[in-house]
Amino acid sequence: MTTDAEYQARIIIYDWDNLIILLSEIKARNTSNFWDAGKALEYLILRAFQLDGAEVAWPNTVKIQDKIVEQIDGVIYTESLACLIECKDTTEEVNIEPIAKLRNQLLRRPATAIGSVFSRTGFTEAAVILTGFVAPQTILLWGGEEIEYSLTNKCICKFLVKKYRVCVHKGIPNHDITTEIFS
Repeated sequence: MTTDAEYQARIIIYDWDNLIILLSEIKARNTSNFWDAGKALEYLILRAFQLDGAEVAWPNTVKIQDKIVEQIDGVIYTESLACLIECKDTTEEVNIEPIAKLRNQLLRRPATAIGSVFSRTGFTEAAVILTGFVAPQTILLWGGEEIEYSLTNKCICKFLVKKYRVCVHKGIPNHDITTEIFS
């Protein structure tokens, strides 16, 4: 089994164009030679943030008394935001469970930390509605088109800030950044 350090060493050489290719392979379910299930999307997202200038904390486990209590897909720091990352590469829309898991992880962190759930296939309507009620934790939802849009525009940090500001202003956790005019 590939270790997190090996995944990190593998993804660190990817540039924006390589990430777009990797996303195509993820969509085609054709990453099995190099990435275990779900790992490609997880590392793709973190690398995109890193390429865009964010500080990245790679996936890790949190232990209490030698027992694993959390598995974190990653954390990014950009423009005064600290954001826990959760990635889901499933064939169906994501329901509330990973959002609830992330909310519980945020409860153990400073109140200023936010979360982002990235799902290649999007979210159920119920998940979107319920995400609006996880306050005081802020969790932002990213669908597959937004992931691709961020890679194509080589900009994900600015889009994170935009999603956060819309959530603060309007209470919308899933603002669609593909409607933004990129400059």
